[in-house]
Amino acid sequence: MTLALEFPPLSRLVEWKTLFFSGPLAVNKVVLIMWMAAVGTFVFFWMAGRRGSLVPTGVQNAAESVMDFIHNGVILQTMGTEGLFWAPFLTTVFCFILLGNIFEIVPLVQMPANARMAIPFFLALIAFVSDIFVRPFALAVRLFANMLAGHLLLATFAILTGALFRATIVGAAVPGALLVALTGFEVLVSVLQAFIFTMLTAVFIGLAQQTEH
Repeated sequence: MTLALEFPPLSRLVEWKTLFFSGPLAVNKVVLIMWMAAVGTFVFFWMAGRRGSLVPTGVQNAAESVMDFIHNGVILQTMGTEGLFWAPFLTTVFCFILLGNIFEIVPLVQMPANARMAIPFFLALIAFVSDIFVRPFALAVRLFANMLAGHLLLATFAILTGALFRATIVGAAVPGALLVALTGFEVLVSVLQAFIFTMLTAVFIGLAQQTEH
């Protein structure tokens, strides 16, 4: 039996039809994912800070761990104590990017918001409104390219696994196992790309502060 694989065109994997409105205010699936990432970031920190226990537990403990990570792993490593002023901004950026990335492995969603160039570029512009063009462009492309590549890779193995499963269950075992492994790997990539974007943002802000001095 001949196995026919039909891979959708690239445009089908990255383009989503409009759900609401039209023109520049059009809302599609990626926009909804971006909104969910923004709301999720707000809710996460709101729930963490509404009680403010001296002994953090649950969500508060998770939020304080993220903040400590940004303080010690990003700011103090790149800007020193002077950069602590930027802690709220960098922590928010990290969490928003991470949530936007992690939607790639959420069932029925399976699309990272940052696989669309507009969102990484907008995030880069926020940090470099008055800086030269090359730095924000390079920062945006790094995040966009990595998330789009991961999305296409998962989509390819999902299609391959589905086609082989329809032909023979045994034949789908290997690509199915690889799909599971790649899904776990993309979780790591989502965290890593959020960290890299936040780290480079801190580095560029630190360089800008040194230039001003």
